Amino acid sequence: MHHHILSKAYFRRSQGVIPGGVNSPVRACKSVGCDPVFIDRALGPYIFDVDGNSYVDYVCSWGPMILGHAHSEVSAAVAEALEGGTSFGAPTWREVALAEKIVNLVPSIEQVRLVSSGTEATMSAIRLARGYTGRKKILKFDGCYHGHADSFLVKAGSGVATLGIPGSPGVPEDIVANTLAVPYNDLEAVRQVFEREGADIAAVILEPVAANMGVVPPGEGFLQGLRQLTSDNGALLIFDEVITGFRLALGGAQEYFGITPDLTCLGKIIGGGLPVGAYGGRRDIMEHIAPVGPVYQAGTLSGNPLATAAGLATLEALDRPGIYEALEQRAQVLVAGLNDIASRYGIRCIIQRMGSMFTCFFGLDNPVKDFKGASSADTDAYGRYFRAMLDEGIYIAPSQFEAAFVSLAHTWDVIDETLAAAESAFKTLAG
Repeated sequence: MHHHILSKAYFRRSQGVIPGGVNSPVRACKSVGCDPVFIDRALGPYIFDVDGNSYVDYVCSWGPMILGHAHSEVSAAVAEALEGGTSFGAPTWREVALAEKIVNLVPSIEQVRLVSSGTEATMSAIRLARGYTGRKKILKFDGCYHGHADSFLVKAGSGVATLGIPGSPGVPEDIVANTLAVPYNDLEAVRQVFEREGADIAAVILEPVAANMGVVPPGEGFLQGLRQLTSDNGALLIFDEVITGFRLALGGAQEYFGITPDLTCLGKIIGGGLPVGAYGGRRDIMEHIAPVGPVYQAGTLSGNPLATAAGLATLEALDRPGIYEALEQRAQVLVAGLNDIASRYGIRCIIQRMGSMFTCFFGLDNPVKDFKGASSADTDAYGRYFRAMLDEGIYIAPSQFEAAFVSLAHTWDVIDETLAAAESAFKTLAG
């Protein structure tokens, strides 16, 4: 049993000066019935809290730490950049190098604009889609999270789902009126919306593999169908690959599934743990952005030298043979082991995995295909699982509706360590 004396003290202090004591809502750990642990440092697959406890980390900063924490090449690149200053608000050579790398690796991207977060990437991409098509409606899917810009806080999954917030107060109805939401994996529903208002739809945006209602893969023909419907109706197809970009494959989900969207949003991994986002796509669309075109988007810290250094080092480390095979194998063995332990202790859970990301849905007998399915999972059981794993030194997402991530630092020894801890945790859960 770990003690969390300093974490509790920090949380008390934090609640005085930060709303809810956290700078991003899911971190509050409300839905898993405990207080958050405050992290002091991290190395490889481990994070260490302020009380000196160590945990095998499967949150990986919600995806970016695909190489593990404090990776030597990334740290060296940031240290080198740091020597030259932290921000200029002017073009730098590293932005060009990172942009070239992204264009080179992601199938749909001919030009790319760097921003500072995934939220900035998605909000800029839909502004661009509206500017390019001259239309105003956006179609999204229930349970897909695209950051917290006004247009997207409709049936938004992730933290919104975790905290049970219906949409969000503070978002004017006339903005949301232009956001259409349909169930994920329901191509027929999309077809009907297009029949009704196809001429007004600027874009369809989705996570090609949903990872903010937990991991939910696209069904057979779903992405192909969306590609066809958008093309037929003059709407843009936007892949939000903030999570799946460089995670499922070097070229993201679009390479993995062989579907080319018109625009792609990136984040997380392309910053190597520093704040970076990006959106890119076909040249003729991207040329609608200022200063070339009329659609305005700007950012003081865009292309920041530290962030681009970290991103570039990360992408270079990933662009080596065998990387994605290794991630796939480790995640596969880990999930097989968890499934085996759960069934031996008679614990009902469905574990859904795509590549090196997975989610354990508790209390379900059937695979999750959409937000309705995800919402029927037993969140109390997930909370018990979270607390039991934490006690055993395993740090997983403090929400049923998030993904767990395996990194290259999760060696076979670390996978074994995780399964041994899971054995004890599930034994506790079976009580």
